[in-house]
Amino acid sequence: MYAMCDLKNLRNEIASSKLLDEEVLVQRLLDQCEISDDGAEQIEAAACRVVENARTQKDVQPLMDAFFLEYGLSNQEGIALMCLAEALLRVPDKKTRDALIADKIAPGEWAAHIGHADSFFVNASTWGLRLTGQVIALGKAEEGAPDRILGRMIHRLGEPVIRAAMMQAMKVLGAEFVLGETMDEAISRGKKLYGPNQLYSFDMLGEAARTFADADRYFEAYKAAIQVAGEQGAGNSVYDRSGISIKLSALHPSYEYTKREELLRDLLPRVTELASLAALLGVKLSIDAEEADRLELSLDIFEGVVRSGEVQQDWEGFGLVLQAYGKRALPVIHWLDALSRDTGMKFMVRLVKGAYWDSEIKHAQEQGLEDFPVFTRKATSDLSYLVCAQEILKRSDRLFGQFATHNAHTVAAISYLAMGKAGGFEFQRLHGMGRLVYDVAFQGQEVCPPVRVYAPVGGHKDLLAYLVRRLLENGANSSFVNRFMDKSIPPADVVQDPIKVTRGLNEFRHPSIPLPKRIFGMSRDNSMGLDLTSAAVLDELTQAVKDCAGESFDVGPLVPGVRPGQDGGRPVTNPADNTEIIGTVRYATPDEVGAAFDAARKSQPAWDRLGGAKRAVLLNKAADMLEADLIPLIAILVREAGKTYPDAVAEVREAVDFCRYYAGQAEREFTDYVSLPGPAGEENTIGLHGRGVFVCISPWNFPLAIFVGQVVAALAAGNTVLAKSAEQTPIIADRAIRTLHKAGVPEDVAMLLPGDGAVGGELVQHPAVGGVAFTGSTQTAHAINHVLAMKPGPIVPFIAETGGQNVMFVDSTALLEQVTDDVVQSAFKSAGQRCSALRVLYLQEDIADAAIDMIKGAMDTLKIGSPADIDTDVGPVIDRRASDKLGEHCYHMARSCDNHYALELPADCRNGTFIAPHLFEIGSITELSEEQFGPILHIVRYAESQLEEKLQEAFSTGYGLTLGIHTRMESRWREVFKKAPVGNTYINRNMVGAVVGSQPFGGQGLSGTGYKAGGPRYLYKFATEKTLSVNIMASGGDPAILMVS
Repeated sequence: MYAMCDLKNLRNEIASSKLLDEEVLVQRLLDQCEISDDGAEQIEAAACRVVENARTQKDVQPLMDAFFLEYGLSNQEGIALMCLAEALLRVPDKKTRDALIADKIAPGEWAAHIGHADSFFVNASTWGLRLTGQVIALGKAEEGAPDRILGRMIHRLGEPVIRAAMMQAMKVLGAEFVLGETMDEAISRGKKLYGPNQLYSFDMLGEAARTFADADRYFEAYKAAIQVAGEQGAGNSVYDRSGISIKLSALHPSYEYTKREELLRDLLPRVTELASLAALLGVKLSIDAEEADRLELSLDIFEGVVRSGEVQQDWEGFGLVLQAYGKRALPVIHWLDALSRDTGMKFMVRLVKGAYWDSEIKHAQEQGLEDFPVFTRKATSDLSYLVCAQEILKRSDRLFGQFATHNAHTVAAISYLAMGKAGGFEFQRLHGMGRLVYDVAFQGQEVCPPVRVYAPVGGHKDLLAYLVRRLLENGANSSFVNRFMDKSIPPADVVQDPIKVTRGLNEFRHPSIPLPKRIFGMSRDNSMGLDLTSAAVLDELTQAVKDCAGESFDVGPLVPGVRPGQDGGRPVTNPADNTEIIGTVRYATPDEVGAAFDAARKSQPAWDRLGGAKRAVLLNKAADMLEADLIPLIAILVREAGKTYPDAVAEVREAVDFCRYYAGQAEREFTDYVSLPGPAGEENTIGLHGRGVFVCISPWNFPLAIFVGQVVAALAAGNTVLAKSAEQTPIIADRAIRTLHKAGVPEDVAMLLPGDGAVGGELVQHPAVGGVAFTGSTQTAHAINHVLAMKPGPIVPFIAETGGQNVMFVDSTALLEQVTDDVVQSAFKSAGQRCSALRVLYLQEDIADAAIDMIKGAMDTLKIGSPADIDTDVGPVIDRRASDKLGEHCYHMARSCDNHYALELPADCRNGTFIAPHLFEIGSITELSEEQFGPILHIVRYAESQLEEKLQEAFSTGYGLTLGIHTRMESRWREVFKKAPVGNTYINRNMVGAVVGSQPFGGQGLSGTGYKAGGPRYLYKFATEKTLSVNIMASGGDPAILMVS
């Protein structure tokens, strides 16, 4: 038996392998692979025979094989069908269904596919799609044209027919993947399709739970499925009975690592109950694989069930689904083996390639992780699969292998590895796929390994996410299923040996998939993030906040010759606990403001002459220092600004990105003069320079990121800077300016002048001001603009990013689970204190009730509390003035709104300035006189026919910062985007978290002056231009002309 310390060491190995260097890990896999060169040749030959023989059996070719062969992801038509399949069945209203069909079918080149497929069904479908596209096109004919009258008539008559046909087609497509809408229907249909002895692993379809009601419904569905499976195979061993797969994220709406303690308390008993029932009935139960960030949480739950004492120890049906494309797959096998030895239980391991590869790559890049949790090549993922299979088969007395694959090479390889081993494993395939591979592979064999069918069960509504994932996996050009029956591809190319392919690579990491740090190429490094699913990282963060609590910060003006001092210092309090004073701040005096201007004015010419390239060196150094200081900066943001850990990490990263992005622009555009065209005998050039002394006034909601962004932009352009931080957050601003000084920016070039509005007034009205950058309210921006307009002397630029009455439109094609996630993120996270936060949600009336219920349920899962707690979702608003204003709005809205929902504030929030998330349904955005800067969501319903009217209503406020659109109709969002007077538009995603250089941020109208922060033109607002024209004829002529031959 393994000692507990050995199991702990194996868990540590799993944790440390998540982001392991791919070059190192793949070499280890090659070293561990026990398939000889001779064995590899036997495997490849066997796999080629499978492909060759299968291609002679067109009459039994599965529909999906034929479909993927014709409509993959390499053509527009395949993608259109995927999008249509994903959305059509859930759209409740006929008008939107028709619009969706037109959006996806009309643009397609369906005629190009006619006659290509061997399948009658696929060819017939292609003819239908072509005719549908033509009918739709006729219906779009110019109104009133005589030769189009017949076309319009066909269009009108054809809509119901087309709609019914497309709905039926999507149901047929779904039936190819889903065995039945209920367990009873699935079992009955399975007997007709596969006979009475076929074994299944039933998967109850559905998205992850968004609400506790969702979780309850899935729990009851799993229990019922286990009961049915138990009744079907009474008397047989667990290996000869159908089983059930469960998804842990379906059993709790907050299945995230930061909620680990809550999950062990609430979710573990539920999973244990399901496992106990399955053990009692002799049914196999597998915990399904999910995203990489959830793996270790799933292992905790798995071990918790095993050690609960409530599951029969002789039950051999408890299993785990393992994704071979993950870098931790092999260590997990070792850990399962050790757990089996320690507990005496035998486990099942369902080995799959993996289903979330694209999203794992994107997520790691977005989070700025050091590497990916998955392999970046198909060949290396396949290699990992083979080595994992090898290790499972070597432990067949403790681990029962269930090898899920449709790949002929993988089938042949596992058959080779299993030679001489009687039993101890099975194959698995998806319902609707892979049957021909196995029929041909085992043709003529007297004894064949069992092939279990993985059979999804659920209604058409629940089919969507599963269906699209299968389409994505198998429609890709590199997919075996896509290439399997394509006679133009030689069998040897279809069944390439991943061991041979991997050994032949110059580098194991895919060169076209940049590491998260390198996603911006050679222009700059991406900022480094933190893996908040790592126990070690979370321990370090929480300890840093505790250490910070023992430190007091005393800050004041940072001006040469001025001592910050503590005289007259005002307390800086923690918004989560106003009784905690975290430091003091002394506001700048008018004399200190004057002294700062004098110093800045004197130092500016030399700073400008230094040039963009040399300034860039200092700003890049500052970026590196901020990045190295990541965790201490997070601790300050948590205490001073009330930031949750994810928000604090993102804020430091944004500050780093601003430094590097503007440094790159300074080097490229502020270093050398650019030559301009002109007549012979002249040299004409133009260059960018700083304007003088810039005043930067930043807000409290992003007290580091926006503060640094403004200051660094002005510095990069060659200006000296006087920065006024928000009065609530001077400590983090002090740290930022001191970092710039340590990086080499002179103290008389970047200065800090903390204070309230009076200090801001002194700064903007000073005669020496050369420009102002401001982020804050529209009212304050108007006041600053007035002061600058009335100021004598040069006319100076004013760069303002102000508020917004930000809206999101959701039509009936949208996926409500995704909408719910994005609404909660956009409206309630960060306590609603983002300039870009969602304020008004427009819901098409056909889906409004369902959407509102789901949003309310998701609100119930939010934890309000101290941001120092890792599981907090919603922290405090910034101060008492903000909470009182928001509270007054909620009070009045609750009295006037029939549909109102709000969370209760926990008792431990009493010393802080907290506002619970609120939802109000209103009739129109015009009922709101101003933006409410907190976790408050207003909802407006609209009829499909009112979309244009409601868009105009939303835009009539004069604000134009952010807009969200959730629709599966590309033509719709493109049309809205063209018309929208909005700075940032987000499609089918949340509407917060703009990334420097990728989503430049800034609004229009009342929301800002432009240019966009973090964009390619922002620095121009901080600059002036100088043109030089030289008559070189006066000094002897133009050499370029004279030397022309």
